[in-house]
Amino acid sequence: MSISIVDHELPYDSHNIYDVTFYEQQILTLVTHSPSMVDSWISEIERIHRRSIVGFDVEWRPNFQRNQDNPVATLQLCVGRRCLVFQLIHAPNIPRSLVNFLLNQNYTFVGVGIDKDIEKLEEDYNLRVGNRVDLRGLASDALETVGLRNAGLKSLSKEVLGLEISKPKAITMSRWDYQWLSAAQIQYACLDAFVSFEIGRTLNAANPSPS
Repeated sequence: MSISIVDHELPYDSHNIYDVTFYEQQILTLVTHSPSMVDSWISEIERIHRRSIVGFDVEWRPNFQRNQDNPVATLQLCVGRRCLVFQLIHAPNIPRSLVNFLLNQNYTFVGVGIDKDIEKLEEDYNLRVGNRVDLRGLASDALETVGLRNAGLKSLSKEVLGLEISKPKAITMSRWDYQWLSAAQIQYACLDAFVSFEIGRTLNAANPSPS
């Protein structure tokens, strides 16, 4: 499996850049809790892509106790080979650019189980998402395989892209609320959004065929 990550080791507390390689593709990944950095990332995406599919995912610290409800810690967005990992839990505020971007009808947000992720995002941060498509139903219809309606990202990646993606449970269940995420966490977070984008692009999620 050809997956790796390179840390740019920028000398800032507010953000860092990583190159995540997934087979032959290199994804420029911004990790930040700074609203102004999110502004810049979104501005660049909107300049390059007037309309687009956007890979979408969120992570939060697992709930190990009854009645525990940890908030979303990171929001991941990916368009092409550009990925944002926004550490919502450490951000001083939610930038207006993000609110508007998520509601922009020119963008179609895609993910696995995306409706539940969006529901939690709204509960925790009052953030709403306009156009969204769950990749499971889309893949099931496109490939005429009913079983994909309950599939995870790992299975969808193999079925749609023919590519293996690793989803180590130790990373899935890790402390996503830490300010300084590990390289393994960042690689995982980036690839969740990037692979979602690639599946959505392959299946033409913005213009699905009528079933």
